[in-house]
Amino acid sequence: MSRTAIAADSNSGITLKQAKKLGAFILPMSFDVNGTQYYEGVDLKQEEFYEMISRPKTTVSTTQPSPAELQKFWRGILKEYDELVYIPMSSGLSSSCTTASILAKDFNGRVHVVNNQRISVTQYQSVVDALNMAQQGRNGEYIKQRLEEDKFQSSIYIMVNKLDFLKKGGRITPAAALIANVMNLKPVLQIQGEKLDACAKCRGMKSAKEKLLEVMHRDFDIRFKELADNGEMSLLFAYSDMSRHEAEQWRKEIERSFPGYKVEGAPLSLSIGCHIGPGSLAIACSKITK
Repeated sequence: MSRTAIAADSNSGITLKQAKKLGAFILPMSFDVNGTQYYEGVDLKQEEFYEMISRPKTTVSTTQPSPAELQKFWRGILKEYDELVYIPMSSGLSSSCTTASILAKDFNGRVHVVNNQRISVTQYQSVVDALNMAQQGRNGEYIKQRLEEDKFQSSIYIMVNKLDFLKKGGRITPAAALIANVMNLKPVLQIQGEKLDACAKCRGMKSAKEKLLEVMHRDFDIRFKELADNGEMSLLFAYSDMSRHEAEQWRKEIERSFPGYKVEGAPLSLSIGCHIGPGSLAIACSKITK
């Protein structure tokens, strides 16, 4: 039986410490802040990141791993394993998945790159599912195939607390950001498959939370009804630069709205956080792939 390793990037929200506990491998993503390069979870912690990007005139950009970095990461794993399954962030949101797929061709079938359109906690769920399949003796090709078969069986809905960071990134005009902040508008965005789209505009945090729960119930009642009825859906949450107490309160709200579900959560990856800023909340679901 071959030994199959499971790896992902830190867009999954999985820290290096958590990865070690899970038995997975994580490639830290890099960020350029005012011309200085940092690596998520290595020399850049969540709270430090949000403090830095909240300063006036700070510029921040995400950078995908260089081919050399990725190949070094894989080679280190393959010294101890026969093969590995690598689960990068969605190809619809970054070119890193395409780059990884090209580089994998040089590893003689030992690296299986999964393109299943996941990010943040849904990507985390894919890592957990892949680990479970590997522990059952499934090989890399099987795990890749199963994860990609379920690629569209997930949703993420994100409430943006303030629009200043969308304005910085040029995604909305300064005037629109000003009006939205004055009116206390909280946009809700959605990620389904490879697309990031607008979902709703809410006035105030309470209304936004209600909308997040509403759209997730709609998914469970319509889009994923059969999967949910069969107990094949996981329910997840995420947040950016929020206290543990506030995050726990959000978890409890979700669990009250979805009785019987154990809700797992994690901070939003910095690749999302740099665009939406602190104080944001998300709810997500993902099919449990076996």
